[in-house]
Order: sequence, then C-alpha cells, then structure tokens
Amino acid sequence: MFYRGVLTIGVAAFVAIPALPSWGATVRVAAEIAPLQAAIDRAVPGDIIALKKGEHQGPITIDKTLTLEGEPGAVIIGNDKGSVITVEAPQTVIRGLQIKGSGKNLFDMDSGVFLAQTARGARVEDNAILGNLVGVYIHGAEDSLVKGNRIVGLREGRTSEAGDGVSVWNASGAQVVDNEISYGRDGIFTKTSKQNVFKGNTLKSVRFGIHYMYTNNSEISQNVSLGNTVGYAIMFSDRLQVTGNVSDGDRDHGLLLNYANGSTISGNIVRGRELPIQRWTAAARIGGVHGLPSEPQATRSAPGGMRLGPEKCVFIYNANRNQLSGNWFEGCAIGIHFTAGSESNAMTDNAFIGNRHQVKYVGTRHLDWSVKGRGNYWSDNPAFDLDGDGISDSPYRPNDIIDRVLWTAPQAKVLVNSPAVQVIRWAQAQFPALLPGGVVDSRPLMTPPRPMRMEQ
Repeated sequence: MFYRGVLTIGVAAFVAIPALPSWGATVRVAAEIAPLQAAIDRAVPGDIIALKKGEHQGPITIDKTLTLEGEPGAVIIGNDKGSVITVEAPQTVIRGLQIKGSGKNLFDMDSGVFLAQTARGARVEDNAILGNLVGVYIHGAEDSLVKGNRIVGLREGRTSEAGDGVSVWNASGAQVVDNEISYGRDGIFTKTSKQNVFKGNTLKSVRFGIHYMYTNNSEISQNVSLGNTVGYAIMFSDRLQVTGNVSDGDRDHGLLLNYANGSTISGNIVRGRELPIQRWTAAARIGGVHGLPSEPQATRSAPGGMRLGPEKCVFIYNANRNQLSGNWFEGCAIGIHFTAGSESNAMTDNAFIGNRHQVKYVGTRHLDWSVKGRGNYWSDNPAFDLDGDGISDSPYRPNDIIDRVLWTAPQAKVLVNSPAVQVIRWAQAQFPALLPGGVVDSRPLMTPPRPMRMEQ
C-alpha cells in the first residue's frame, strides 16, 4: 500500500541538486508482502519513497533519480541473490534504512547497495547495512558519497570468501566518510581510482582497514583502525595525503607502503601491544581472529600465550619520495622496517617509542633520517643536550654490525650475549668508523613531538 502527496518540504532537501524536477512528491510505502519494486516503478524522477516501519521485500533496482528513505525500523531484505539495492540513476539518495540479504557471489559483486557507473553523485547515508557480501560497492559512480553508515560484513567463514565493507572501483571523486565498518574482508578497498576521500571512518575486525591499489591523488585522514591484520595498506598508489589516522592493536603492520610514491604521511599514530597468539594461528578465518578480546582478562588468559603486535609499526617496501613527519610509532616488535630500495624518503619529527627494535634495515647505504637540522625522537637514545637546543649532541644509530648479522642469520641469536659480541659492540661505540652503512639520525630530538590527534 502506498499513496502520493504533493511534496512541500521535501523539495527543499534537494536544493543542491538542480537536476531534480520541482514537481516531485512523497510516496509513503507500508511494509507488505508485495515486492517493493512495484512502488519504485510507479514513482517519477524527484519523488521521495518513504518506507514505513517493517520489512520490505527486495531486491530492487532504481533507474530514475529518487530518494529512498525509511522511518526507524524500516528494513529492505533481499532474496540472497545479487544485490539488495542496485542504483543506476544519478543523484539518487539511499537513507535511513536497514539493508540485508545480498547474494554471496564475489564475481557478480553482490552487495547491500550497488552503485552502477551511471549513478554519479549518488548518496548512501545513515543506513545499517548488515550481513551482506559487500556493504556498498561504488562501481564507477563518480562523485558519490557513502556517509554515516554502520556496515557489518560476514561474521564467519574464510576471509578470502568475504567481501569488503565499501569497495571502490574507478570512481573519481567518490567519498567514504564517517562510517563504522566491521567484519568481512577489508574495511575500505579501492582499486584503479583517483581523487577519493576516505575520512573519519572506524574500521574493526577486518583484514586490511583501508586497502589502496592503483589509486592516486587521494586523501586518507582521521580514520581509526582497531584490531585488524593491517591498518593501512597503501600499494601501487601515488601522491596521497595520509594524515591523522590511528592504528591501534593491528596485527602485522600499522602502516604498509608498497610501491607507494610521492605521498605525505603525517600526524598518524600506530600503537602496539601484547596480542593473543591465536591472532596468528587462525588467520584464514573471520570469526575470533581479527577482533581484540572485549575484556582485558580475556587477553591475559588467551590460549597459547601472547605476542607483540603489530610486528611492524611501519613497513616501507620499494616506496620512494615520500615525506614521513610528525608520526607516533609505539609498542611494536619493529618500529620501522625499511627495505627494497626505497629512495629519497624524508624522515623527520617522528617519535619511536618503546619498540622492541626501533629500525630494521639491511643494507650498506648511508641514510640520514633528519631534514633541515631536525631528526626524530628515539625512546632508547641515551642522549645529552648540553647546549639546550632540543637536539641531541650526538647522532643516533639504531642498528650496528651485530644487528645486521642477526637480521640476515637469525640463528646467530644464540651468540648475542657472548663476550665476543660484546667486545665488537664496544669497539663500534669507541670507533664509529667501524660502523657499516645504514640508518643514522644525525640530529635526533630530545623530546617526542606529539601528533595533534593525541591532544584531542
């Protein structure tokens, strides 16, 4: 059952969308057994389809510019095949609904909401998108917006068989803002796109919080990754702004830069801690693996013991001409692992706090991690500042020749406390010329710079 009424206040909501007709109306649809598609088909461009509380039968396809919104308790349920809502018309709005019941076929891109390439400027906002293969798929819909949604993916099964919270493909100008995303494969996955903004999202219990592939000139800011395998995986992407993000208790890497070039990485926070060993031993499955235990005592009593994670606050692999400044890397097994070339990266004003190993670098080149007279803060640096300028009076070298041996031949750890090793380390301290090539911070800071995010 539904009825049409002359739209009065509804038109005002679309002032910013001039393409909408001024004679649109509100169509109120009660929950009933009949498919919702019939009401969609009867509507005219510019109408608001207002769903009453209750279950409405999907799937549906919107091929004209409409607003589909629900009062509290309005649910659209698919038939476990394909996508629940497919949007083909530009500037369509999906708002205030609970959406569930998609198919489970990754090849067919089954989703809670599927934005086709023709759905430019579509908005998906303030919905609960629950238990679908992919929450929202932005498939070429340029300038679209996914904002303020709660997206919960598949909660069981193998990670490789799940979909993403929000998936973006070739959608220039698309924005994903202020969503809460959990479970499934990746929180936000973008591929072959540009000029995107991912901001203010909370990402929990997934594989990668944000996963970038071949996406350039974009922004990743103010997001929070909690208890995932990797917080932010930036791969094969250039000219990004990665600022003000948090990785808290992620397992392998807080921040991964792989063939990522010409980007600014600033003001980010990566925090590690002791994590249950189960996070590593059952990594192929979704349930009970990515999420942190809800109670502190559950962490302490986890079967199999504990292990420090992330393994690496930052992993930089063949990433070039990036600027890393003002970041906070704390409590990881390795603060930063730097390898495979990675030329012309500027490192300054970062804080490395309480990592088991501050730097892992295996190479013979000399790398000075200071810029314009300012280096980084190292919590294990026993430094002096006799002139009071805030800069240590002596350089900091995180690795020596023994570290290089241990990185390349881990079995040599049995000798680490031997008198011979101690003599070598003493000799290097007395005669710096014996030190091999590697990372040196020639102007280390005496106090740690604190990112703005820590002050909020």
